[in-house]
Amino acid sequence: MLISSYNLWLVATSFVVALLASYTALDLTGRILRVGSPMLRHAWLAGGAVAMGVGIWSMHFIAMLAYSLPIPLGYDFAITGLSLALAIVVSYFALFVTTRKVLTTPHLLCGGLLMGLGIAGMHYTGMAAMKMDPAIHYQTGWYAASIVIAIGAATAALWIARTLRDEDQHNVFGKRCAAALIMAIAISGMHYSGMQGVGFPAGSICGAAGGVDSHWLAAVVTLFSLAVIALTLILSRLDARAATLMGAVSRLNGQIVRLATIDTLTGLPNRKTLKERIERAIDQSRRRSGMFAILFMDLDGFKTINDSLGHSAGDEVLASFAQRLQLCVRSSDTVARLGGDEFVVLSENLTSHDDAGKIAETVLERMRKGVWTDNQPLQVMPSIGIALFPQDGETVDELLKNADAAMYEAKRGGRSTYRFFEAKMNEAATRTLNIQNAMHDAMTKGYFSLHFQPKFRGDGDELAGAEALIRLNHPQLGLLGPLEFIPIAERSGQIVQIGYWVVRETCRQIRRWAADGLPQVKVAINLSPRQLSQPKLVSKILEIVKAEGVACEQIMFEITETVAMTDAQRTTEMIREFQACGFEIAIDDFGTGYSSLAYLQRFRVKQLKIDRFFTNGLDSGGPGGAAIVSAIIALAHSLDMDVVAEGVETATQRDKLKEMACDELQGFLLARPLTADAFADLLKERIEAA
Repeated sequence: MLISSYNLWLVATSFVVALLASYTALDLTGRILRVGSPMLRHAWLAGGAVAMGVGIWSMHFIAMLAYSLPIPLGYDFAITGLSLALAIVVSYFALFVTTRKVLTTPHLLCGGLLMGLGIAGMHYTGMAAMKMDPAIHYQTGWYAASIVIAIGAATAALWIARTLRDEDQHNVFGKRCAAALIMAIAISGMHYSGMQGVGFPAGSICGAAGGVDSHWLAAVVTLFSLAVIALTLILSRLDARAATLMGAVSRLNGQIVRLATIDTLTGLPNRKTLKERIERAIDQSRRRSGMFAILFMDLDGFKTINDSLGHSAGDEVLASFAQRLQLCVRSSDTVARLGGDEFVVLSENLTSHDDAGKIAETVLERMRKGVWTDNQPLQVMPSIGIALFPQDGETVDELLKNADAAMYEAKRGGRSTYRFFEAKMNEAATRTLNIQNAMHDAMTKGYFSLHFQPKFRGDGDELAGAEALIRLNHPQLGLLGPLEFIPIAERSGQIVQIGYWVVRETCRQIRRWAADGLPQVKVAINLSPRQLSQPKLVSKILEIVKAEGVACEQIMFEITETVAMTDAQRTTEMIREFQACGFEIAIDDFGTGYSSLAYLQRFRVKQLKIDRFFTNGLDSGGPGGAAIVSAIIALAHSLDMDVVAEGVETATQRDKLKEMACDELQGFLLARPLTADAFADLLKERIEAA
């Protein structure tokens, strides 16, 4: 047998080429998997197969060039080209298998077998290109071992490539480098184990010898294969970068589209999306002669929560309500948020208006008694207005407007209930809008005015003070009482500026009475929940009072019991701030809320005003009614507070209150609200009587 030897530099070069070819295969697997276009996918498969095949073939060919015999060696061009073609075909098959969506174990084993046989075929075809005479002698053991190694290496390569094809894995580059090293060792092991069993008989002649120097040929093949592999990797990385950028742009565009269609706080469809779905429901219902309902909801008392506890707490309430609302309606219903505390449910495929009523009842019942898992301590209830298609409107805007009108009717009907739309509700909605517009110009055009209801001492007829009451006298709407326009002003937020106007006008009137030589009188002014939520309320009021030149001691502010106890801690702080400026505070409508005696003691206000409900009870409530009023007066006196009974309308009520030592009385029996001039006349009468 001829004695063989290896060029170690070329051996090392062949291993480097195998390493790069293995990494290229792993990189291409991940790249091809992300290609969406079928045509582009096949293009990458073909290009990748060429690069990978050239790499594997070059490793074997360079390793063959590193093999030396004491005779001239060469390789037949056609047979060598056939071995290269086998390498490319095997590489295409490998990439195709590893980039399939589903790769089962039988597929993996079958693919590894065929690929291993292909690589072995490439190797032994390349050996045949030497055209040795006599033929090369192969040892059966090493020959079989090389084929087994080829199949094992191919199977392992397919499995590794499949495992590392996801480029989103942690440290995927490092994992691919390690895997490429293992694959290169396996591929090289297949080649050199096969060569271990090769024998060349003495006197053998290479029929393809001659021509090209093997060293130059090794250099050319090495550079060519490295260039192909490098070019493929560069194109793969550039294409991957472009695909990543396109993916990022696509995801960003998707997020923009999503943000344009949903409410970011609750994740519900927004107004735009709701209108589109209502339009689709209108089209479908017209074709099928069907019916659907719009349930318009507004959270009762939400503004008080939002203003007293802050916007973050308000946002938590809205998010919690949104989650609960979705659990209260059918899965086919659309739940959307229009903005603020307004929510809408679109309920399609109804058979009658009773179906819509049952949905509303379910919402109210579950909101009132349901057990929830979000641990939200604040319970809020909606008022619901219902509009039906087609009888209550044939357009999106008509249906939403009419459902909104029905919702406000539900609020006027006691809140936390529901109402179906009726044509007359539009009249109420129109009047509400007209009143809101009238208030917009009232302060500048003089439509607002103040009346003053006198308060008298309980132990006699001496005048104790007055309560300022606002009136709106509009040229078209006529004279409006506060019970009609104040709730509208509260909802719209106009009450804040109206409240400042009342303080300013009260101060000016006090100053006019003083200029006319009339005695000083203390005037009480009501503060609304919306006003109390203003962060600089006290400083703003103090600024107005000082600018008008009125002593703070002449002003008393009344806060309703319910509002005071909504956030007792904040109320206590605000009362202290008012008192530090010299103002006095009264708790209005006492007995109608849920006062805590502990907080009532902490408030340390000047007065408690007994609600007219308890005053009326002195006539209709029997001994029990009198006992309640007596207890309230005794409680207030024990806390060093004065008591004012409002709504005194009968002599019996007056006499009983005097017997109970009520400090002040107020009501129509004693005096109705008076204009500023009429109140001035009352002051003059008191002076003359004295």
